[in-house]
Amino acid sequence: MAFTLRSVKVPPNSVSLEEARHRTFDFFRAACRSIPSVMEIYNLHDVTTVSQLRSTIASEIRKNAHITNPKVIDMLLFKGMEELNNITEHAKQRHHIIGQYVVGNQGLVQDFGTKDQGISNFLKNFYNSNYF
Repeated sequence: MAFTLRSVKVPPNSVSLEEARHRTFDFFRAACRSIPSVMEIYNLHDVTTVSQLRSTIASEIRKNAHITNPKVIDMLLFKGMEELNNITEHAKQRHHIIGQYVVGNQGLVQDFGTKDQGISNFLKNFYNSNYF
């Protein structure tokens, strides 16, 4: 799968917003088609499902839905394609994939029980905002 993704390049400029939108959908389809191989490469079957990864990809794309400049969209598509190439060529380790796309910013367990009683609000906010 990595060899087929190398041939897919984002052209430098989209002529219109409609063309950039079409390229975004093409990138989403390519990313969704690579999910099964990514699940096999990184052995993610015990952590997540294909549909959860697909929804994560969709939410990452939707974060930039407000952008209307085709050149900015092309730049984001190029960055997304580079990220997809790095993942499919196994340039990342398993914990990188789990931390970025499975767990996200929320953390594995959101247990705010008795262990947080003695911590100040500053430290709680710090721990919540600096997951990376």
